[in-house]
Amino acid sequence: MKTDWGFPDFDQHEGVHLFTDHASGLSAIIAIHSTALGPAAGGVRFWHYANSDAAITDALRLSRGMSYKNAMANLPMGGGKGVILAAEPGATVTTAQLEAFGRAVESLQGKYVTAEDVGMSEARMKIVATRTKHVSGLPVAAGSAGGDPGPVTARGVYLGVKAAAKRGLGADSMAGVRVAIQGVGSVGGGLARLLAQDNAKLVLADVNAERAKALAAELGAEAVDAGDILTLDTDLFSPNALGAILTEQSIPAIKAKVIAGGANNQLATRADGARLHDRGILYAPDYVINAGGIINVGLEYLGQGNMAEVQARVDKIPERLTEVWDESDRTGDPESEVADRIAQRLIGRG
Repeated sequence: MKTDWGFPDFDQHEGVHLFTDHASGLSAIIAIHSTALGPAAGGVRFWHYANSDAAITDALRLSRGMSYKNAMANLPMGGGKGVILAAEPGATVTTAQLEAFGRAVESLQGKYVTAEDVGMSEARMKIVATRTKHVSGLPVAAGSAGGDPGPVTARGVYLGVKAAAKRGLGADSMAGVRVAIQGVGSVGGGLARLLAQDNAKLVLADVNAERAKALAAELGAEAVDAGDILTLDTDLFSPNALGAILTEQSIPAIKAKVIAGGANNQLATRADGARLHDRGILYAPDYVINAGGIINVGLEYLGQGNMAEVQARVDKIPERLTEVWDESDRTGDPESEVADRIAQRLIGRG
């Protein structure tokens, strides 16, 4: 008998672990979706949620996405995700909480490998690593795989954006292509800098409006309010902030012909992938295009290869996207469903 335990995003997860450490005030979740291909790898984020159910749902969705991402990236790793709950917006995670989270990871005996995600940093992961060896994304020597996953993720998204622009717009170069970038942190900001070198016409937005304005001034781009970026009349929309932004309500207002960005879980529901497809909007499935970071930290943890190997694998992201788009064209199915189907086959659930 299958059950979702009251969470529609529960997808045959192997385990959902809830941790509390009263001494430090830690409340954390580790969701393990699949270990069919190897240890469940995925970052930990520090974030404030409206309630615990929202945090569990995020961990469920993100861990499933990591299973698919790692499978599509041809990594011998499964999918998992950690969430450290912030007591209130703008709170700071403490050293004691990071140490407690490290002990939580260690208690899973290698089934879950953690790394940096939203609200975390190399410095914070170093603290986690004092309590568990199952950590990746730590500072490494020059030329070695690993370290901050952001720049590698940005490069992979950049390659995917170019492939999507060629596929969906017929653009042989990004010069003059109008790109709206939502979120200009490590990934979105890195993407913007790479596209600026190609003379793309950029419009930037971020919840931190000053950050968007500063980057726009640096790159000769335009900055707009975060609430307006999704509906601008641009060629390509690149979401690089938090997920669930493509919804039944937002999709009808999108004017871009292509959506390609690094945010996780961009679709609020499975049906939203079909809505994009029905509108003729080319979609680059998020866990295919944003795999650069996990390739980097995954090879670091596995001790396989160096940055040259990382870059070689990241360079294959456009090929994997093309595989998805080709099958979508053949079958008439939405790109999101095709990608899920391929990933499910790879982890033995197809």
